[in-house]
Amino acid sequence: MAASEPGEGVEASVDRSRWSLADKINNLFDTIRRPDGTPHSNEEVAAAMAKSAGNSTISASYLWMLRRGERDNPTKRHLESLASFFDVSPAYFFDDAKSRAIADELALVKLLADAGVTRVATRLGGLSPKSLSHIADIVEHVRAIEGLDTSPRRPTDRESGN
Repeated sequence: MAASEPGEGVEASVDRSRWSLADKINNLFDTIRRPDGTPHSNEEVAAAMAKSAGNSTISASYLWMLRRGERDNPTKRHLESLASFFDVSPAYFFDDAKSRAIADELALVKLLADAGVTRVATRLGGLSPKSLSHIADIVEHVRAIEGLDTSPRRPTDRESGN
């Protein structure tokens, strides 16, 4: 994706192994939204980053240039602060494999946001298979209590990668 305009989404078909820094930053802005669903502004993010980073500030215009690909060498502290604002691991910016995994998780979270389960979904990352199984059991129990369908849902071929 050319980083021509901040806020232009990175399509799912894009090879994430070739993402530029601008693509990664724009993906965060496009995927992680305010509770009301609106995107965060450069000004808002820069102000929060400056507040959390102490003496290492970043301007909204510099963030805009990063998002456009006009600058591509922020400090490590800036990237860590940006990761902190969007509540992702700093590895998102430094490790291509982690970047792809985190981007995939974010894409799932964005899909789940419409269903009102974003907070739960974001907290599942890193849990053991045993813990995930227990959580699935709890969800099925609550669905039964509320009189909802409890039959196991099988993933489609597309979801399972077949």
